[in-house]
Amino acid sequence: MTTTLTEAPPPLSPTAPERTPPRRRGRLTPYWLLLPGILWLVLFFLLPMVYQASTSVQTGSLEQGYEVTWHFATYWDALSAYAPQFLRSVVYAAAATVLCLLLGYPLAYLIAFRAGRWRNLIMVLVIAPFFTSFLIRTLAWKTILADGGPLVGALNTLHVLDVTGWLGWTAGDRVLATPLAVVCGLTYNFLPFMVLPLYTSLERIDPRLHEASGDLYARPSTTFRKVTFPLSMPGVVSGTLLTFIPATGDYVNADLLGSTDTRMVGNVIQTQFLRVLDYPTAAALSFILMAAILLMVTVYIRRSGTEDLV
Repeated sequence: MTTTLTEAPPPLSPTAPERTPPRRRGRLTPYWLLLPGILWLVLFFLLPMVYQASTSVQTGSLEQGYEVTWHFATYWDALSAYAPQFLRSVVYAAAATVLCLLLGYPLAYLIAFRAGRWRNLIMVLVIAPFFTSFLIRTLAWKTILADGGPLVGALNTLHVLDVTGWLGWTAGDRVLATPLAVVCGLTYNFLPFMVLPLYTSLERIDPRLHEASGDLYARPSTTFRKVTFPLSMPGVVSGTLLTFIPATGDYVNADLLGSTDTRMVGNVIQTQFLRVLDYPTAAALSFILMAAILLMVTVYIRRSGTEDLV
């Protein structure tokens, strides 16, 4: 008599717990977190810009009041009347940016690769000027560049002012109230904005890349040109933008260190707003400056090829 063996049924697999759909409140949490920042931008950035845009197309006077008449000719009139100040602002800001890059890159390189235990101290010295008022720092440069001071005397002894005077950057035997003084003030005040992004990019570079370049018999200059500088381009672009943009609209350095011949567009906007009380012209100048900076920055970023790194 034969018996048939029946296979035991497979054990039942444990059923996965049912996933409850996320609550609607959970999906809205990121937007609630963004709400304070959005409100801040709307109140203190968007609304003032809208107000200034409406002001730029108004006509009238302070006694009769201003009303929106969509008078776009104010933009052309402002640009035609103050084109030299616009060009001067761009030239001064570009010169200060180049000087900041030439001075800041070696300093950032030193901090990133050679400072050792002195790194924190040097970083504190770079940031230390921020603990002093912008106005006081500029006034200090007015004392440094004063006529008859030791710096001016040394430059006269070396005949440096003769060359810069021929280029139109100094006034013969003096530095104060000249384009050179304004550019020096801009360079000093915005130098930390160049050093910090450069240091951040250089500090991220793997030192083993330098060792590999040396193993391939590359000279130090070749290593810098082929490895270090290309990898630090995000810092170069960020530093130049952080320096050029505020320097273009600056008016303190030109007011304290310059003269009527070195007025920048920021000085014109300040005068139109606070002294002449021509609010439409001042607002139009502000928007023209903003548009010009956005255009130059866009072209610069695209030419530098760092759209995804800035």
